[in-house]
Amino acid sequence: MNKSFSKNNISPKTIKKIAIVPILLFTLCFSVGFKNIYIYSKFQAEEWVAPPEADKLKNPFTGDIKSTEKGKVLYGIYCTPCHGEKGKGDGPASLSLKTKPADHTNPKIQKQSDGAIYWKLTEGRSSLEMVSYKYALSDNERWYLVNYIRTLTVK
Repeated sequence: MNKSFSKNNISPKTIKKIAIVPILLFTLCFSVGFKNIYIYSKFQAEEWVAPPEADKLKNPFTGDIKSTEKGKVLYGIYCTPCHGEKGKGDGPASLSLKTKPADHTNPKIQKQSDGAIYWKLTEGRSSLEMVSYKYALSDNERWYLVNYIRTLTVK
């Protein structure tokens, strides 16, 4: 047996140095991971609130069934990948997102004004991975989406 690898050739001081490395690595990884969880949780807890002036925006299609039907088609194309077919925030793309998409059936969402929802569709929020539809959809199309989102209540 090679004597350079025998336990008699390793000093207790060296063993302590070697033993402390995994402990330090574990502590470092745990603290960095914990910090990231804290930051993520804190960010998740922050509510996305539209500015007060958004509440003043008036929906030109309130009660218009045809606009709701058009909104359903648009929702299937633009919103379903993240928010899911029923609007619960469980679409297939949601699995790869850092932030869970909003559940459009949630009473908290449904209580928001049409203008607030329209504003969020228009402006988006990059920190939530919610894209802006300001240029992808017309003003009317965004209002159609608002009308369809209104139909996604808890069932």
